[in-house]
Amino acid sequence: MIAKPNPFHFFLLLSSSQLSLKYSTSSNTLYNSITKTNKFLIYCNTKIAENGRNGNIQEAEFIFNNMPMKNIVSWTAMLTAYSQNKKIKNARETFDKMPERSIASWNAMLTAYMRNGVGVDEIFEFFKMMTERNAVSFGAMITGFVNAGRIDMAESLYYRTPMVFREPVCSNVLINGYLKVGKLRDAVRVFDGMVRKDIVACSVMIDGYSKNGKVIEARELFDTMKERNEVTWGAMIDGYMKVCCFKEGFDLFLRVRREGDVRLEPTILTIVLEACGRFSKHRQGYQVHGLVSRLGFEFDVFLCNSLITMYSRFGCVDAAKSVFDSMLRKDVISWNSLISAFVQAGNLEEGYEFFKRAPKKDVVSWTAMITGFSEKGLTEICVDLFKMIPEKDDVAWTNLISCFVNKGEYEEAFKWFIKMLHSAVRPNPLTLSSMLSASAGMAMLNQGLQIHALVWKMDMELDLSIQSSLISMYSKSGSLDDAYRIFKFINSPNIVCFNAMITGFAQNGYCREALKLFDQLQNEGERPNGITFLGVLSACMHVGLLEEGWNYFKSMRSLYNIEPEPDHYTSMVDILGRAGLLDEAVSLINSMPFKTHAGVWGALLGASKTHLRLDLAKLAAQKILDLEPSNAAPYVVLSDLYCVVGKKKDEEQVRLAKKLKRIKKIPGCSWILLKNNIGIFLSGDQSHLNFEEISCTLWTILDYMKQLSCIDHDLLPL
Repeated sequence: MIAKPNPFHFFLLLSSSQLSLKYSTSSNTLYNSITKTNKFLIYCNTKIAENGRNGNIQEAEFIFNNMPMKNIVSWTAMLTAYSQNKKIKNARETFDKMPERSIASWNAMLTAYMRNGVGVDEIFEFFKMMTERNAVSFGAMITGFVNAGRIDMAESLYYRTPMVFREPVCSNVLINGYLKVGKLRDAVRVFDGMVRKDIVACSVMIDGYSKNGKVIEARELFDTMKERNEVTWGAMIDGYMKVCCFKEGFDLFLRVRREGDVRLEPTILTIVLEACGRFSKHRQGYQVHGLVSRLGFEFDVFLCNSLITMYSRFGCVDAAKSVFDSMLRKDVISWNSLISAFVQAGNLEEGYEFFKRAPKKDVVSWTAMITGFSEKGLTEICVDLFKMIPEKDDVAWTNLISCFVNKGEYEEAFKWFIKMLHSAVRPNPLTLSSMLSASAGMAMLNQGLQIHALVWKMDMELDLSIQSSLISMYSKSGSLDDAYRIFKFINSPNIVCFNAMITGFAQNGYCREALKLFDQLQNEGERPNGITFLGVLSACMHVGLLEEGWNYFKSMRSLYNIEPEPDHYTSMVDILGRAGLLDEAVSLINSMPFKTHAGVWGALLGASKTHLRLDLAKLAAQKILDLEPSNAAPYVVLSDLYCVVGKKKDEEQVRLAKKLKRIKKIPGCSWILLKNNIGIFLSGDQSHLNFEEISCTLWTILDYMKQLSCIDHDLLPL
C-alpha cells in the first residue's frame, strides 16, 4: 500500500530539488540556507519518530527516503520506527547501512532486539559487539536477562558493570529482577549498597517489601524519603491494603489529598477502590466514587471498571450496572466486571444474558460464567461452557480444574488435569497449587509426590503459592518432616507459607512448634492475619492451653486490629469447652457481634456431652436444628447423653423424632489407594467385593491386639 501524498510530501520533494541552488548563492544566503536546512532536518527527524510511534511506518519511510540530508539522528529514528512496528529485519538492515554510528544507535538496536522478542543469548552476542557502552546499554542488557528469567546472568553482568554506570539504572533493574523471583534479601543487599538511591529505587523497594508482607520495613523506608511520586504513594497504600491494614492505608490516601504534593492519579484511586470493595468499606467507597467524579475521572474506563468491581463486592448490582450504563466507552474488562457482578450476586440468568450480549469475550468472560455455574453445583454446564471456549489457555483449564477441587470432586480434577497435559497446555503455578490441594484433600501422598515432581520438572519450585501448597499437602498427608523441610527451604516465606506451616503443626499435634513458629513470624516482621490465628487457636485447643488461647484471641482485636470471625469464636468455644468452662463458652457465644452459625453451637454441643451438661446440650442442639434442620448430630448426641444419664424415655423420643423426620447420619468414610485402584469404605457398609477377606484380616489383627494387652505398654511395637 502506497502512502497517500500530502502537502508535506510536496514540500519535502521541493526542498530536495532546491538544495543545490541554495548552496550556489552568496555567503549570507548560504548561512541562512544552512540554518533553514538544519531546522528542516530536525523537523523531518521529529516526523519520522512521531509516525513510528503512531504506527505510520510507510509515512516514516517516505520522509526518510526523500530527505535531502540525513544525520545520525535520522538513521536512529528510522531504526527505532521499524522496531516499534515489529520490523526487526528492516531495523537491522538500517543499522548495517548507517554511515556512522553513535552509542545511541547501538542502544537503539539493542532495545529493538529486546522489544521484538529476540533470544537473550543472541542479544548478548550483539551487546558484546558494541564498541562503546553506557549506563543505558548495561541497563538494557541486564533488563533482558531479568525478563528472560536469567537472574544469574543479570547478576554477573551487574558486577562487571563499571561503577560509574551502575547507579541508579542498573541497580534498579537488578533489584526489580530479584523481587520478581522472590529474592527479597538479595534485593535489599543491592539496595543497601547503593550510594545514590533515587525515587525509582525507593519506590521499587517499597513495593517489594509490601508484596512480601513486610509493611513495617516498607513504611520505614517511605518515611525517610524526601521526595515521593504517585508510584511511591500507590505502592505504600497498596502494601497496607495487602496485609489487611485498611485503616492505615486509607489514612495514607487521605494524607495524599491533604498534602497535595502529588496529583491523584487513576492508579492510586483504583488501589483504594479495590480495597474498599475487598474489605466491604461502603462509606469510604462512596466517598472515593464522589472524589472520582470531582476530579473529572468519571468517564475513565480504568476507574469505571474498578467502580463496577467495588459495587459488585458490596452486593450493589444495580449501582454496578448504573456505572456500566453511564460509560461512554466500554472495553472487555467492563463487560467482564458486570458479568462477574451478576454471578457473585447469584443472578446467573442476567449474568448469562450479558455474557451472550458481550461484543467480545476473552478467557475471563468464560471463566466468570464457569465459576458461577460451578458454585451452583452445575458442573455439567461448566464442562459444556469450557468446551465452547475457542482457545483454551492455561487460565481456562485451571479455572475448570479449580471448580472440581473447590467442590471436593478431586478425582474429576485429576481427570481434567491429565486431559490438560495431553492437550499440550503448560500448567501454571495456580494449576499445580490446585492439584496439590486435591492431593491433600484425598490424603494421597503418592499423587502429591507426582505433582511435586512435575513442579521440579517445570522449574516452579521457587513459586511461593506452590511452596505453601506443598507444605499443606505434606502436612495433611502426615509427612510433616517433608512439609517443614520445604518451609525451611523458602528464602523469604510470606504469611501464606507461615500459615500453612503453623496449621500443619497444629493438625499433626505439634502444638508447641506451631506457637514457636508464630513467635518467629512476628520476629521476622510478618503481620499475622485471621488464618494465622485459626492455626494458633487450633494448636491451643489440641493441648488445652486455656490462658494462652484467651490471650491470642483477645490480641487479635487489641494488637492486630483483626476482627474475630465465626471460626475464631468456634475455636475459642472449643478451648473453653475442653477446659470445662461451659458457662463462659455460652457467654462468649452470646457476645458474638454477628449471627451464630452451626459450627459454634456444635463445639458447645460436643463439650456439653463430654461434661454431661444436659441443659446446655439441649440448648445447643435446638440452635443447630434451627439453622440446619436436617443435621443428624443433635439427635445422635442428645440420645447418647440421655442414655448416659439414665433418661431412657427421653432417649427413645429423640430417636423416634429422628426416624420420623427421616434424618440419617452421614456415615464415616475412609479410602485407600492400592495398585492404582481406590478402595472406599463406609461405616456399616458390607458391599465391598473383598468384604469377607477384609473382615477376616481385621478379626485376626484384633485377636493379636488382645494377646498383646497383657504385655507392658513400653514393650509394644511402634
